[in-house]
Amino acid sequence: MAAPVLERVTTGPGRRARRRPGARRRDHLIGWLLIAPALAYFLVFLLYPALSALYYSFTDWNLRTEASWVGLANYADLLFDDVKYPHFWKSVSVTLQYTLIAVPLTLVSALAQALLLNAIRRGANLFRLLLFLPVVTAEAAVGAIWRWLYDPQYGLINTLLGLVGVPGQNWLNTPELVIPALAFIAAWQCGISMIIYLAGLKGIPGSIQEAAIIDGAGPWQRFWRVTFPMLRPTTFYLLVTGVIAALQVFGLVYVIFSGNGRSVTGGPEQSGLTYVLHLYLFAFRYDAMGAACAMSFVLLVFIMIVTALQFRFVKQEAA
Repeated sequence: MAAPVLERVTTGPGRRARRRPGARRRDHLIGWLLIAPALAYFLVFLLYPALSALYYSFTDWNLRTEASWVGLANYADLLFDDVKYPHFWKSVSVTLQYTLIAVPLTLVSALAQALLLNAIRRGANLFRLLLFLPVVTAEAAVGAIWRWLYDPQYGLINTLLGLVGVPGQNWLNTPELVIPALAFIAAWQCGISMIIYLAGLKGIPGSIQEAAIIDGAGPWQRFWRVTFPMLRPTTFYLLVTGVIAALQVFGLVYVIFSGNGRSVTGGPEQSGLTYVLHLYLFAFRYDAMGAACAMSFVLLVFIMIVTALQFRFVKQEAA
């Protein structure tokens, strides 16, 4: 009969069985083998590129020649040299405006959809699928569709506005309308936030809603006094992740403003030149990879500061 894996400790009653040293080593080895793929991915595709980008942010490098060390010159030029980097602060302004519009609009749209889905008793899964489709649709397809929807002559949006007597707009070629147009697309792609809000709604005990009804609270009062305060942790999570995502918006803007063989400049008067799009242009169009790496770490520090401020000043606990 094979020897048991566990050996009893006889020094006292009630003591638990201990594993032999060989078994413990085997468990440790199995544990390391199980996390090895994730660890290798982190080291090769996350940590090493990040450290490399940090190094190159202190260099002058164009991807073709050897990098030359310049110290903090890239950071100083980005922040203070308006001649060398004339659109840096413009991209910062555009990104902040987009974030201030897109994030609240996305949260409102997601919460409204979640409330409607939570009230549906039949066909909820079908509507959930339809509302989630914009999330899984390729950004290239989304950009092409919305370029057509915003078309000043043949776009569906201007056609619908004309039906109610509102004049059509040149959405993507009017500087004042570019950021709201992009923010509206972000609100349309709120499927993930909608699902998270829906999960939060499902987690609210029905007894609380019943007690509010018994006390005579109407639908609007129940929403503001019960539902929304109970969703505060969910809203905080979506606010933090939404701000981080908005500050890094790139793919959709790139697709929309590079269609029909046009060069990517961020729209009229750089009104859609977001920060990461500007970073991309420096890295792969202007042969300034060192400056692009510096821009990435400026963004990293800014995101960390904004996130810390949100944790400090935004309420997180449910009421």
